[in-house]
Amino acid sequence: MARKLDVGVQMDPLEGIDINGDSTFALMLEAQARGYNLFVYGVESLALTEGAHTPGRGRTSRVTASVRPVSVQREKGDHARFGAAVRRDLGDMDVILMRQDPPFDMAYITATHLLEHIHGTGPGRALVVNDPRSVRDSPEKLLVTHYPELMPPTLVTWDVAEIRAFRARWRDIIVKPLFGNGGSGVFRIREDDQNLNALLEMHFARSREPLMIQRYEPAVRAGDKRIILADGKPIGAINRVPAEGEARSNMHVGGVAQKVDLTPRDREICETIGPMLREKGLVFVGIDVIGDWLTEINVTSPTGLQELARFDGVNPAGVLWDCIEARLSAG
Repeated sequence: MARKLDVGVQMDPLEGIDINGDSTFALMLEAQARGYNLFVYGVESLALTEGAHTPGRGRTSRVTASVRPVSVQREKGDHARFGAAVRRDLGDMDVILMRQDPPFDMAYITATHLLEHIHGTGPGRALVVNDPRSVRDSPEKLLVTHYPELMPPTLVTWDVAEIRAFRARWRDIIVKPLFGNGGSGVFRIREDDQNLNALLEMHFARSREPLMIQRYEPAVRAGDKRIILADGKPIGAINRVPAEGEARSNMHVGGVAQKVDLTPRDREICETIGPMLREKGLVFVGIDVIGDWLTEINVTSPTGLQELARFDGVNPAGVLWDCIEARLSAG
């Protein structure tokens, strides 16, 4: 793409990221290397003005944010240099990367509603990655339930009796909050564990949300594979091995990343879900595979780009930007 792009990055504070692990930082470095103009803003500065008059466009919705121009470099302690903040119409950007971390709560959902007003290509539109409507309609742990042939035995419910019956059948289970992230609130409950009732009481006393219950897969001891897909096609994978004494493999809680190749089953899973991801505009997706089973389809703020680049010698951020440029060119 010959022209420079204006890229807005909606994210948590850039100052506090891990520059050697953060996937948003990798995307920003690649964008800057391509000559794009980078701007960052926090979701809390978003504003929707309904029915505003815009020269040349008549009356329309405007979504603005307080953005700061930024340059980035891989230098710890001096990885970002900012210009002065200015309120800007996000519809005048070319691309918006929606990269703030979950939880996937009403604040997150509201942000997708606002960005939906400007999503697209052409005047007054910015390509939002990932498509905000599709992000809203595709909660990570629920999207996977549309592919029962790919996933382990799973239950989503508020009903305590159903949860007890599920454990009685499968004996060893994983209990997850439906809209959590980073492994937070995930428990392994064995057949003889006496804490299930107390855990359920605690959760439902604090939350109106159902729980996801899955059969525990012993294959997780060999690793929970994170496969990165760009516009529905796999770029590669990393293996996340749980720490000793830990049931969760997330790197936030001590999981160790390792090099791994895609298996025929991994490719089958990607070929099955890939067309849906492309159709929904879910350009950057990370799926989780344990053994032969797909457990999550992560669409909000996937991670793993830097680890994949180190292990496989590929440039996954470059592949993703190629896909974004192709969508812009296609209009």
